[in-house]
Amino acid sequence: MIDLQQRVDQAVSVLTEAVHDYAPVAFANSLGAEDMVLTDIIDRYQIDIEMFSLDTGRLPQETYDLMQIVRERYKIMLRIFFPNVKQVEEYVAEHGVNGFYQSVDLRKACCYIRKVEPLRRALQGKRGWATGIRREQASTRANLEVSAYDMDNRMQKINPLLEWSSTEVWEYLKRYDVPYNKLHDKFYPSIGCAPCSRAVTPGEDIRSGRWWWETPETKECGLHTDKVIRLK
Repeated sequence: MIDLQQRVDQAVSVLTEAVHDYAPVAFANSLGAEDMVLTDIIDRYQIDIEMFSLDTGRLPQETYDLMQIVRERYKIMLRIFFPNVKQVEEYVAEHGVNGFYQSVDLRKACCYIRKVEPLRRALQGKRGWATGIRREQASTRANLEVSAYDMDNRMQKINPLLEWSSTEVWEYLKRYDVPYNKLHDKFYPSIGCAPCSRAVTPGEDIRSGRWWWETPETKECGLHTDKVIRLK
């Protein structure tokens, strides 16, 4: 059985190798539990990776609170990217402020405006991007690799925590007293925009609180697709 330190060592190795092969590398920090593990690892081991987060304009207050804590606690700067105001205004004018509840297409269109387009701006000039996604989080992530070429963003995508379990994530957070989103204490295992996230009950899938009105096969925002090429 792999112990926590082995998991950490593997993640550090993946990240340092990515910096060596694909610099400059940026870390897309959504401020979830996994991303706070990566934040702490990158800071603790002084890995030369930039860090940014996407402020969709619809985040819970608890997420904004954590943004401030990250700014005050860690040496690496957390850059914030916002959606294009004109695109948001046009979407709301045509579909309403909560139009994303009406269909999967409208929800994905909202995600594109508030997440995907800002992500692409955040990644400009980079050759690699790191994420905190894990394989067990969703069926849509079953085929992801630890390191693979991202065809959508035309760069290498690195997922150093891909094989971590939820237990390992929380063991790390507790062992190193890492700050985390307080909504996790209210049974929110996955946190995105406030109107698209809810608490789950014991036994429910960990992604069941995200876009709960949709089927599991559609539960991605467009940031993480399977359009990747594994490089030997």
